[in-house]
Formats: sequence, structure tokens, C-alpha cells
Amino acid sequence: MAAGKEKTVWFCTNCGNESSKWLGRCPACGEWNTMVEHKEVVTKTKHIASAVPVQQHPQQLAEIGSAQEHRISLHNGELDRLLGGGIVEGSLVLIGGEPGIGKSTLSLQIPLACKGLKTLYVTGEESASQVKMRADRLGGDDADCFIFSETLVENIVAAANEMRPHLMIVDSVQTMYSQNVDSSAGSVTQIKEVTSILLHFAKSTGIPVILIGHITKDGYIAGPKVLEHIVDVVLQFEGDDKGSYRILRSIKNRFGATSEIAVFEMTGKGLKEVLNPSEMLMPIYERGLSGTAIAAMLDGMRPFLFEVQALVSTAAYGTAQRSATGFDVRRLNMLLAVLEKRAGFRLNMKDVFLNMAGGLRVNDPACDLAVICAVLSSSFDFVIPSDICFAGEVGLSGEIRPVNQIEKRITEASRLGFRKMYISSFSSLEGKKTEGMEIVKVADVPALVRSLFK
Repeated sequence: MAAGKEKTVWFCTNCGNESSKWLGRCPACGEWNTMVEHKEVVTKTKHIASAVPVQQHPQQLAEIGSAQEHRISLHNGELDRLLGGGIVEGSLVLIGGEPGIGKSTLSLQIPLACKGLKTLYVTGEESASQVKMRADRLGGDDADCFIFSETLVENIVAAANEMRPHLMIVDSVQTMYSQNVDSSAGSVTQIKEVTSILLHFAKSTGIPVILIGHITKDGYIAGPKVLEHIVDVVLQFEGDDKGSYRILRSIKNRFGATSEIAVFEMTGKGLKEVLNPSEMLMPIYERGLSGTAIAAMLDGMRPFLFEVQALVSTAAYGTAQRSATGFDVRRLNMLLAVLEKRAGFRLNMKDVFLNMAGGLRVNDPACDLAVICAVLSSSFDFVIPSDICFAGEVGLSGEIRPVNQIEKRITEASRLGFRKMYISSFSSLEGKKTEGMEIVKVADVPALVRSLFK
């Protein structure tokens, strides 16, 4: 075959848009400075995808059957619930996360826990002996798990077609490459080609495939954004890799609910399910301390309570510091501005530090009320009783707005032993059970201060 001609193309790392020249701003997604250079070798021989059978024709929606998809249980209650009841046959699942957070551990625990589930474990980062050592540490030696150390995707598909496993795991997609593309493994072109080949394999054979993916320093899955569009399910690990708890979040799921989470604890024998995450996020000290408040949060459909910690001190330098761990610092600045403008608290010369317990990243606006109470508690050096929790969104005018599914939050708080909850006065609880909880309704921040800090 004649040698190919080298071509330079530019890809957007945010959306995967391709351009023949460098652009400061991507014309597709509008992001700045996201274009990266890749060299490709163009040959006359092109990879031709399998043709669509000519017998297919457009069908009316009413003629198409609505058969229930068949799912395979992974014998992991949290992971099965996150996937919507098990992994769907023929689906492509992508698991992302930082190095050392537990991606490979979880992927190897799946076949070790599923006796009788014929699994092909493809490793491109470790040798077969290294995987064996990790399996021994996890306490499993399942004869139905087959290890294949390979990086050429054509060889992987050929081995899978010959073996016909029930499940295939690829660790990781960034180490795989295809001989149809003349570029190095991990490049944008290679990742797109490898993922497309594995997607075609999964859909044509009905064998589910789990891909392990790295993430960038910004916390996004490495490679083009189109990678997340190709796969059926995207799961991402969160949490501090130096701590013991891990949160697996469902970002995309074509077969179930999104924004669900599963909580695991990293132990010496792998990841252990945490069935009640509220207990791990509760205060661990005995005596009451100022600067803490308990928020009733809802992540997906799962309610749990966690501790918000705040520290307010006099600014050592001219400019006050604002720092937030696990919380949007811009929203913290907004809440501090509301306290100053609507309630008259002068915090402009105070350092404010905020922390979400357990390495949690919070997006629920219902945590606003607990954040304000923790800040005021630290500022006043006032201890909030340990049996009080909060659920409410704070608006720019200082009003406390209602949050969704308040009855679930009340039920979870009552189960954990809380006896009082502060919510918005605009929340409707008519005909709903309060589980023996004392519900205190407040309309705005001044009313909250008068009721709580008296």
C-alpha cells in the first residue's frame, strides 16, 4: 500500500468539533482556547463501517414493539440501583474518575462477585499478573473471569467474538488503539474510533461493555466530548482519593434516572457499599461546636443529611478571604451579600471558610439555609442544637424559597433522630406526614435569625 499523506487537524477538547486550522474560539460550542492539534495520516484505503441491511425500512411508531430491555445483575446493590436495576444487554457504560480513586478496583470486583457471569477483562495498563495480584487482594479467584492484556481493539473484538462472554470490561479506553487510524493511542481520533468499534460490537452481539476512562485536571472525562454522547451510561467517581469514601454519580443514563449516586467505602478488600450515607456524614464529635449546621439534601431521588462546617474570623490582611470546599464559592459570596444587605450582618471584613463534610460536592439549592446558619453560628459563636436540621433555598431578596420533595427530607431526618426542621413558610405540607417532627416555617433570613438565634 502506498504511504499516506500526513494531515494536521484541530479538535475541540470540549465538544470534539474538528477544524482544519487553529481557532481561538470553537465555532461549535463557543469555548475559548480548547483547540488541540493532532496529526493524521490519510490513506486511500478507508475503514468502511458495516452497511445497513437493505431490508430495513421506516416503521410507524405504533408498529414498533416496546419489549422490556433485559438486564444483568452485577450483584452489587448500589451499582445495580445506579444503573436502573442492572446493566442492560448490549449497552456501553463509561466509568470515569481520578487516578487511584477506585475505577479499576470496582471493575474487577464486578466479575469476582458475579459467580457464573462469564467476563472478559481487557487490561491495557497492567499485565495479567498484576491483575491477578489485585484479584487476590480483593479476595476472589473466579474461574469465569478471563484476563486479556491487549491494546489493539481489533484483536480484542476478535477474541470476544470467539469467546462470547456475558460481559466485557475495557481498562482503559485511552490506552486502546485501532489500526485503521494512524495516530497514537489516547488521541482524539483514536478514542473516537475505538469507542465506535466497541459500540458496534456491543449492539451487534448484545454483550454489554464497561469502559474505564481517565479524567482531565478540570474533572472532565479525557478525550472528545462526543465520547460521552456515544455511550449509553456515564458514571463518574467523586470524593477525595486520600479519604475512605467514594461517590459514584450517574451523569447520563439512557436506561434509568440520572443524577443518582451510590456511596462506597474504600477498604483493604476493595469498595464496600454504604447503604446509609447519612450516618457517615453526621458529626463525629461529642460536644456541641459552633459553626456547624445539618442540611437535608436530595441527590437524585435519594435523601440524606450531612454536616455543613463554617469558620468566620477577622481578616488578617486587608482583603477578606472566601474559600469553599465542596460548594460553589460564587454562591457562597451571593449568600454573604444577602446576609449583609437584607439582614444587616457586616461580614465584608471577615474571612469565611466553608466545608462540606465527607468530601461531598453539593449542588442542591436546599443547602443554602444550612450554609447561612453555619456562617452565623460561627460568627456569633452560637451552638446550634444537634437535633435541628435545615432545608431551604435563599433568594436574592432574602426570602427563603421552598424546595422539592420536602416530605422525603423530613422522613429521612426523623429516621436519623432529628426533632426539628427549618423550612420555607411557602412549603405546602397539607395532608403530608411530618413523622413526629417539629416543622418551623420561616419566610426570610431575618425571621430565621429571630427564631434560631434568640
